[in-house]
Amino acid sequence: MDMTSNKYDSVRHVDATPYASSLIEGHRDFGYSLKTALADIIDNSISADANCIRLVVDSVSNNPSVIIADNGHGMTEGELLEAMRLGSKSPTIERKPFELGRFGLGLKSASFSQCRSLTVMSKRDGISSCARWDLDLVAKTNSWTLEVFDHFENQLGYDLLEDKGTVVVWQKLDRLVGEVGSVAKITENMNAEFSLAERHLRLTFHRFLESNKPQIQLSLNARQLTPLDPTASSHPATQKDPEDTIHLSNGDVRIRSYTIPHYKKMSQTDWDELGGPEGHLKSQGLYIYRENRLIIAGSWLGLAKQTELTKLSRIAIDIPNTMDSQWKIDVKKSSAQLPPLVRERLMRVVERFVGTSKRTYRSRGQRLVESTMHPIWNRVQVEGKIHFKPNIDHPVFQAYSKCLPIEFKEGFERCIRLIAAGLPIDALHAELVGNAESIVALQTAESDLNQVVIDLTEVLLANGITRERVKDTLQNYPLLQSNWEVAERLVTNYLKEKVYE
Repeated sequence: MDMTSNKYDSVRHVDATPYASSLIEGHRDFGYSLKTALADIIDNSISADANCIRLVVDSVSNNPSVIIADNGHGMTEGELLEAMRLGSKSPTIERKPFELGRFGLGLKSASFSQCRSLTVMSKRDGISSCARWDLDLVAKTNSWTLEVFDHFENQLGYDLLEDKGTVVVWQKLDRLVGEVGSVAKITENMNAEFSLAERHLRLTFHRFLESNKPQIQLSLNARQLTPLDPTASSHPATQKDPEDTIHLSNGDVRIRSYTIPHYKKMSQTDWDELGGPEGHLKSQGLYIYRENRLIIAGSWLGLAKQTELTKLSRIAIDIPNTMDSQWKIDVKKSSAQLPPLVRERLMRVVERFVGTSKRTYRSRGQRLVESTMHPIWNRVQVEGKIHFKPNIDHPVFQAYSKCLPIEFKEGFERCIRLIAAGLPIDALHAELVGNAESIVALQTAESDLNQVVIDLTEVLLANGITRERVKDTLQNYPLLQSNWEVAERLVTNYLKEKVYE
């Protein structure tokens, strides 16, 4: 006899269907921004094998709108109605290779995050269909009232529907527009948001946009978007480590490390674009791709600290969609967590790799204090403390000191010592951490360069360097190297004068 049962127990089944208005409003607050919402819609287009995706933004009318149109395989009416259903596809269902979707929520939640009216038109096998979610209608009826159109030729976006494909239309842009204001203010706000979104899309889908035969063409108001590769993999000065692969039961994790070029080896435009609005300090770290689609951009995920010396480090990690649950991919496909096995392996990769980026910066600093090149500044380490002080033995200083009367020599050396003591360490550190590439040396006057050339040449010749080697030796001197066009002429002229002495 089952002693746990009770003859007085009874169970009733009650319909607990959620209120349509409350639940659908809740789907607006999954944390999407404009850029992540657009990326989610584009995911659907790519999964539908579209190779042309057009974003058409109207920010100047009294009723602004956003349209995303593609030439993918399109949907039948039954498929469209299923796609408009919330939670239309379980995340546990096995995805096809290269499929970018996950929860079956992206189309609706991403759209609702920006608008109160979502219209989707689609055409497949010559047959068109159209459906709309209007959140105001759902709120009014408190029911799952989906509007289905039999005739929709006059609907906004219909002219963008191709022989096959899908058009998504956002209207009632309450979240994007914000508080009601003038048309000019709405236009300004929308343009600012889309400027940020454009960079995000170029970054997120850069692998689909790049190469001689890109997988997709993506345009914003008829302007083609170009890829933005965060690893600068095609730049000749980028350092690339061999690919490392972690074989797991449900797929392979591929890892490749990149050290992007020092800013002096890139154009200012390319350097600024690569760093983005937050700069290179924030863009270092891991770049995680799910089926070639970027989902994490620039974070060490606790494996390392963001420092000035590691800001050139980028590690690209590729995972398949079969690992979504292990990596805890969220609805927006904008966050993930490292599985334990991957974290352990990555820690070793990161520890070894970040040193490459540090050496790229340190090697430039070390050249400035190379003893054989008569540095202007010396690096001195005493009891673990590092000091920089002017090199009083520099040929220019020595040549000038020899010309001074004996009573002025001590005053001259005191001035040099005060310059060393007054080095603004705190200010330099603050600038280097936040804006290192904007710090440049003052332009050197030609007369000053000429004096450096004369004094260094005299020292080199006195130490047995031949006339033929003087120019090559001086070209390695940092001050002259950065002004070599002028310095080379000065060296040539001075050597000619020496011939006639």
